[in-house]
Amino acid sequence: MRSPLRDAIGDKTAKVLEKGLGLRTCGDLLRHYPRRYVERGVLTPLGDLVEGEYVTVQAEVVSVKSRQIQNRRQPGRRGQTLTDVVVTDGSGRLRLSFFNQHWRGKQLAAGQQGLFAGKVGSFRGERQLVNPQTQLLDEESAVNERLLTGLISVYPAAAAAPSWTVAAAVRYALDQVDLDDDPIPADVRERHGLLPLAQAMRWVHIADTLDQAHRARTRLKWDEAFVMQTVLAQRRAAAVAQPAVPRPRRSGGLLEAFDDRLPFELTQGQREVSEEILADIAQEHPMHRLLQGEVGSGKTVVALRAMLAVVDAGGQAALLAPTEVLAQQHHRTITSLLGPLAQAGQLGGADVATRVALLTGSQGAQARRENLLDAASGAAGIVIGTHALLEENVQFADLGLVVVDEQHRFGVEQRDALRSKGNMPPHVLVMTATPIPRTVAMTVFGDLETSTLSELPGGRSPIQTNVVPVAEHPQWLERVWSRVQEEVSAGRQAYIVCARIGSDAKEDDGEATTYDEEDSEKRRPAAAVTDVLPMLVDGPLADLRLEMLHGQLPPDAKDDVMRRFAAGTVDVLVATTVVEVGVDVPNATVMVVLDADRFGVSQLHQLRGRVGRGEHPGLCLLVTDAQTGTPARERVDGVAATLDGFELARLDLEQRREGDVLGAVQSGRRSTLKLLRLLRDEPIIVAAREEATALVDADPTLSSYDALVEAVRALLDTERADYLEKA
Repeated sequence: MRSPLRDAIGDKTAKVLEKGLGLRTCGDLLRHYPRRYVERGVLTPLGDLVEGEYVTVQAEVVSVKSRQIQNRRQPGRRGQTLTDVVVTDGSGRLRLSFFNQHWRGKQLAAGQQGLFAGKVGSFRGERQLVNPQTQLLDEESAVNERLLTGLISVYPAAAAAPSWTVAAAVRYALDQVDLDDDPIPADVRERHGLLPLAQAMRWVHIADTLDQAHRARTRLKWDEAFVMQTVLAQRRAAAVAQPAVPRPRRSGGLLEAFDDRLPFELTQGQREVSEEILADIAQEHPMHRLLQGEVGSGKTVVALRAMLAVVDAGGQAALLAPTEVLAQQHHRTITSLLGPLAQAGQLGGADVATRVALLTGSQGAQARRENLLDAASGAAGIVIGTHALLEENVQFADLGLVVVDEQHRFGVEQRDALRSKGNMPPHVLVMTATPIPRTVAMTVFGDLETSTLSELPGGRSPIQTNVVPVAEHPQWLERVWSRVQEEVSAGRQAYIVCARIGSDAKEDDGEATTYDEEDSEKRRPAAAVTDVLPMLVDGPLADLRLEMLHGQLPPDAKDDVMRRFAAGTVDVLVATTVVEVGVDVPNATVMVVLDADRFGVSQLHQLRGRVGRGEHPGLCLLVTDAQTGTPARERVDGVAATLDGFELARLDLEQRREGDVLGAVQSGRRSTLKLLRLLRDEPIIVAAREEATALVDADPTLSSYDALVEAVRALLDTERADYLEKA
């Protein structure tokens, strides 16, 4: 399967498939599965064609006409030959235009059936293919004998490699490649009624019936799920085998003192999750736990209780935040919650106390030196920071717990750099406010135990979300600014979020993941903070106190703006997505997101969570010029339709697909999964996880499963192997 493609099908065809489709090995080719299957005699629907896509259609020729067309650039000179062919699928029609291929007039005739491949275009409102590659189905040839037995497999194709070229290469490769080594053990196949690999690989490409194709695809989905879950099971086993310093709860320490001074009561969910974490960090092997929860569910308090337990046990805890704004917010929140418990050695400090140090990249030299010393000496039991925590000169006396907030913002190498600062592997708590569907958690975070906070603390107010479609109703934007005025007049505050910092900036903060995939070249630039602020100051919000906030401001300026906004001396904050996570201003009740369609589902949900955090109801206005029915508009409408983060996570995954779930980029179009879909194929993933776990428990090194070892190696190329070892 890993042998070069040219060894199986010849150099000429191999070059075509590599250039057009990126297929380099026999495995690449055999796992380039058909997109769909067409039964002989059943014509392909032409009404489903989308302009701009490269397609293969099966249709019947209706008419053929050839004519000379004028050379417009050089009048008087002989023009091109145009052969116009109309084909039908019995209900719709498609035009085929062949330029300077006069012999097509003799080759094609009414009544013939064929496969036609090309890029869908349009001419005078009519769908057409220009100079499509053509394979007639009534030709008596060896090619047709190979291609047209049973179902016709239609493959993802390219201009130089149409579907029938792929099909012919696959059939030839199937006869050359040894498929007897099966990565799924025979007893597992028998329990779940799975085909052997060789049979599945043949039927997925060459099936007599749709049932055969379905059984083959089910088996090959199992391949993807089982091999991946085997890797994750090995990682879980390796984590359990590592030593760690146990950090059991101690009576009379910081944790008890903190619980006694909490101004609110923990929810049942917070108590249960805290007990899970405290039990984990008391073990002699490292905790690896994912803490997920809705926006505002109280993850920070749960994490802080774990950090205090570690400090009580003689260790230190580090909290890694993705942005300076969030790191500063965490520092303010934690020092405020701890009060005198965070003032060890200071006037007014409690008898049982520690220090909370803050380290950011642009900190002043003196503050940085003091905080570095507190971390290295152990005086600071809790150290909060951004990527600055990862620098070589940052040392800890005894790092016992690493808390990674908003883990999707960090690369694996960054998280690994922090963990390596401990004398022994520290316990690790990964937090995310982006809810993750169960099957995604089992696949992407399959080596982590998962805790979920779904219950919101008391005192949270409801949030109303409305879409403002300015393309259809431009006058509604005026009402948006009126609502902001009304809320501020009632003594409350507002956020206005833009996707970009300035009109000249190519990139924004590096903190927003904006969506510009729909006609990005044709769309106007997204609203920018530096443009929107003066427009509002000189216009609809002229009498209010406005400030801007974005990631490229100096740290002191950012901190000053946030402090004044939290204190109520700023009415409206015009910002980028630096306010997406961690910002807690209970008096802010309005969130206006401009160009909401440029943001992802989880981002919009996070931004919405910045309001409704106090006694007054929250209002989120999603301003968009995306047209109804487009993916961008569906994304915005989906966020407005529900406050359920888990439902939105499913919508996000359905729109973006899984991405390269084993790679550093965990969203987007590219994926190691060819057939398996994390939402649709949950029963397969659950069953594969159980089987893989049992197998690794019995044979951790897979010494009895050579074919499975080879499949794991094929999955874990050098880059992914490094990723998974560090993750």
